[in-house]
Amino acid sequence: MEMRPNQTIYINNLNEKIKKEELKKSLYAIFSQFGQILDIVALKTLKMRGQAFVIFKEIGSASNALRTMQGFPFYDKPMQIAYSKSDSDIVAKIKGTFKERPKKIKPPKPAPGTDEKKDKKKKPSSAENSNPNAQTEQPPNQILFLTNLPEETNEMMLSMLFNQFPGFKEVRLVPNRHDIAFVEFTTELQSNAAKEALQGFKITPTHAMKITFAKK
Repeated sequence: MEMRPNQTIYINNLNEKIKKEELKKSLYAIFSQFGQILDIVALKTLKMRGQAFVIFKEIGSASNALRTMQGFPFYDKPMQIAYSKSDSDIVAKIKGTFKERPKKIKPPKPAPGTDEKKDKKKKPSSAENSNPNAQTEQPPNQILFLTNLPEETNEMMLSMLFNQFPGFKEVRLVPNRHDIAFVEFTTELQSNAAKEALQGFKITPTHAMKITFAKK
């Protein structure tokens, strides 16, 4: 039976050897591209091992994440993703807000004008895409140069972000520099597609990744 869409997605088949904090950071890194995340819940109890919940602010973000990341190889295991049952009793229990409810309460109607806000948000992004500055940088190269990376960035996080794009070859970190890295693709076209898709991607809420072509 297909669960009704809601803003919480339930992920299982996760690699049980990964430490809880690293797991949460990595989940944040790959799921925050779909929208604002309110919380990520991962428990290491025997019953909940290999499972996690990602709670998005918007249902649309959760739906997009579920479709795009279904079966995504995360720490060498394909993720199995579903909508959480009824805004997730398990999450409510974990967060301490669970109440026994005989009937499902209807969600409040969105305030008037929320759609307008969404439209306004979309317009600047299309203006950014047509930013003429993109042409003034280094000539195209199949190797990308990443800057403004957070301290906890590791090869696995970057590989998971970039290996969803065709032609991905490898990530190269720079010794003693946590804030920069190189990512190599097979062709310049493939590296450009990844560059445009992930430009400004926030690995953490305060670090928007900057991507340029590496110098030839």
